[in-house]
Amino acid sequence: MTRPIQFALFQPQVGLNFSILKERALAAEEYGFHSIWLPDHMWVRGAPHLDYLESWTVLSGLAAATTKLRLGGLVFCNSYRNPAFFAKMLATLDNISNGRVEVGMGAGWMDEEYKAYGYEFPSGGVRASQLREGVEIIKKMFTEEKPSYDGKYYKITEAYNNPKPVQKPHPPITIGAVAEQKMLKLVAQHADGWNCPAAASHRLEKKWGVIVDYCKGFGRNPEEITISEQVIGVLGKDQADFERKYPMAKQTLGRLADLDRTSLRGDPAGFIEGVKEKNRKGVSLFTIVFSDIAQDEFLGTLKLFAREVMPAFR
Repeated sequence: MTRPIQFALFQPQVGLNFSILKERALAAEEYGFHSIWLPDHMWVRGAPHLDYLESWTVLSGLAAATTKLRLGGLVFCNSYRNPAFFAKMLATLDNISNGRVEVGMGAGWMDEEYKAYGYEFPSGGVRASQLREGVEIIKKMFTEEKPSYDGKYYKITEAYNNPKPVQKPHPPITIGAVAEQKMLKLVAQHADGWNCPAAASHRLEKKWGVIVDYCKGFGRNPEEITISEQVIGVLGKDQADFERKYPMAKQTLGRLADLDRTSLRGDPAGFIEGVKEKNRKGVSLFTIVFSDIAQDEFLGTLKLFAREVMPAFR
């Protein structure tokens, strides 16, 4: 099954106020982006003093400001919200947005953030097991009238969740993961989508092979799972403009991934070839964090992308 290529905006909130975030979301909607996804953190590593608006509250505001753009977290940290109550939040936003919620889930990783905000930071295996229970509870809360669940970490008893989400049977659930033993197994069993983080994109084919093998064990067709990739995008209007931007992008975003190996980059023609190469590996939803920082340049790049890159995939 060949999925249509779609583009999404991955938009960290660091240093940005709501007006700027809303303007970017509205531009993405105008230009035909599939969705906007926000990271779920309280601060950015290395600069915790910078402004960083909370993701869920921002998405609620964007739901009221937009009409078509889908809204997600990449990824929501399971540890930060009780999963039953989070299911209530998700269902509410799906109603407010008339069915535009994307549920991105992850096990959490930023230990200093956990500790600063008073959350316990258990081992990776425990966090993965907690995420499994969280996802199972959320699905029950979305689909059952009186859901109950008796897990090791979470319990609910006849936890009514009305109104149910607008999307049926439930909003799509995407899991961001690379750990093979538990996390990719969870993707194969429960997820509608798998998001490969930017830092692991050079291992995407290997990780996808693990998911496919797990799907066989569950009797599931892996083509039911959408592959998305979190990717850094450096787009110049021509080669000279790209060469001006690229060193700055490596300085500001190089901590996220090896841009030389994993990013989408170049002038529009080079960017298009990069998308095609990743699509051949199975990626159909590109969640792009553009390297531009200044608002006018960022919006200009979105417009350039919509005018010169997106038409190649329609």
